[in-house]
Amino acid sequence: MTANATAPRPRFYLVLAALLAVLFVFLSFDPALPTASAQDQPADPPAPVEGEKDKEKAGGGAKKESRGVFQIIGHIIKSVGLAFGIVLGICSVALVTLVVLLILELRMSAAVPPSFVEDFTDTVNKRRFKEAYEMAKDDPSFVARVLAAGMARLQYGIEDAREASFSMLESVKAGKEQLIVYLATIGTLGPLLGLVGTVFGMILSFMTLSSGTQINAQQLADDISHALVITLLGIGMSVPAIFCHAFFKNRLTRITHDAGNVADDLLTQMYYNSKKPATASSAETDTSARPAAAGSPNVKQK
Repeated sequence: MTANATAPRPRFYLVLAALLAVLFVFLSFDPALPTASAQDQPADPPAPVEGEKDKEKAGGGAKKESRGVFQIIGHIIKSVGLAFGIVLGICSVALVTLVVLLILELRMSAAVPPSFVEDFTDTVNKRRFKEAYEMAKDDPSFVARVLAAGMARLQYGIEDAREASFSMLESVKAGKEQLIVYLATIGTLGPLLGLVGTVFGMILSFMTLSSGTQINAQQLADDISHALVITLLGIGMSVPAIFCHAFFKNRLTRITHDAGNVADDLLTQMYYNSKKPATASSAETDTSARPAAAGSPNVKQK
C-alpha cells in the first residue's frame, strides 16, 4: 500500500516543473519589444503604391489590436510588482498542477479498469484465488486497492471482509479529497489577495493626494491601476479554482460509489466461488483455493 500511495509523486513533480518553466518563459517576455520596434521605424515612410493602400487599411486594425494586447499584458505585469507577482504566480502554478493531477487520477478508466475487472473475474472463475489476490495487490487502481483490503480479511467471513474493504474505500477517498481541498483553499485565497492589492493601491493613491505638492494625475492613475490589476488577477484565479473544486468533488463521489460497488461484487463472487466444491476440470488448477483468498490456511465457513 505504501508503494501505491507514493506512485503519483514523480508525475506531480514533473507537471510542477513543466508549469514553472512555462511561467518563467512568460515572465521573461518583454512586452516593450513591439513598441520599441515601432519607434525605430523611419519618421517619413515612403508613400505606398496605389495597390497597397487597401492592404494597409486591412492590416492596420490587426496591428493596433495586437499592439493593444501587448500593452495590456505589459501593464499588468508591471502593475503586479515583484511581491504580488511571486505570490500569485505560485498560486496559479499550484492551481494548474492540481487540476492536471486530478484529471489524471479521477478517471473512471483509471479507478475501475475494465481489463482488471475482466481478468480478475476470469481468474476467480478458474479458482486460482492466490493469483487473483496477487493481481489485486499489485494493481494501483482504486478498485484493486479496495478489493485487496477485503480479500486480506476474507478468511474471517464475508462481513468482516466487507468492513475492511469499506475502510480502505474511505481511506483512498480521503487521500483524493486532500488534493480537492487545496483547490478550495486557492479559490478562497484569490479574492483575499485581490483585496490586499486593492488596499495597498488605495494607500499609495491617498499618499499621492496627501503629498502636499501639485497632484500628479499620472502617478495617481498608476496607483489606482495597480490596485485594480491585483483585484482582477485574484478574482480571475479564484473563479476556475471554485469551479474545479465543485467538479472534482462530485466526480470523486461518483467514482467512489462505482468502485465500492464493483469491489463488493468481485469480493462476494470470490467468497462464494471458494465455498463451491472443486470440479474435475478445475481440480488441477486449484492450488489450495481457500488459503489463496487471504493467504491463510483456509476460509472460515459460516
